[in-house]
Amino acid sequence: MSAEIAGRLKGRPSKRTNDPEGLRNKVLDVAEASFQSRGYHASSLGDLMAAAGVSGGALHHHFPTKKALALTVIEERVAAAVEATWIAPVKAAASVREGVRAVFEAVAAELEQQGFVRGCPLNNLAHELSLADPEFRTALAGIFSEWRQAIADKIRADQQAGREQGTDAQRFAALVVATYSGAMSMAKTAQDAGPLRDCLAALEWDASQAESSQGESSQGETGARRRRRVLRRYGNS
Repeated sequence: MSAEIAGRLKGRPSKRTNDPEGLRNKVLDVAEASFQSRGYHASSLGDLMAAAGVSGGALHHHFPTKKALALTVIEERVAAAVEATWIAPVKAAASVREGVRAVFEAVAAELEQQGFVRGCPLNNLAHELSLADPEFRTALAGIFSEWRQAIADKIRADQQAGREQGTDAQRFAALVVATYSGAMSMAKTAQDAGPLRDCLAALEWDASQAESSQGESSQGETGARRRRRVLRRYGNS
């Protein structure tokens, strides 16, 4: 190769690195942030392309429509957020109630530290999109279902270990999910994590009342059995 040709090649711009997965993730990052802060309907494709620094062709190569992009955000990002925030901690906890308490306290502490409340990612999109399109509704409902099932499964594991004997697993799971979702909506409106702490305190008070009632019932049954034994013994004498 002559020195002249080598010099010309050296002066050319380097070949652009082809990173389709990185581009896809960048678009998802931008879309996820925009859908949560501004909402799906207020986020135009033009705004998303500008924020991600991608062309229309590059965007549509991965996400043919805005709806396809939103479904991917729900299925990959929102589902992952629920898994990391709720499902994994509850599964790893020593008991379901310890897991629930840890999640409420961790989220409240994080919100207090960051100084603002954006809301629950799943809840935010559920409020906006559940009535907009059946595919959105199905995707969102699936995440709620997995969240509830993880809590119910943990209740059943506790029951096998001798705890939570009087607890209905499915109903308790629905209560926890509904309580958290409502508390996050209130916290977002007030820009205050207080509702999370208030709702956690209420859940724990209900649990203590249930345990107390169960203990009294058990003592009553034991006393009744003892009285029946005494009556049988003296009745047969």
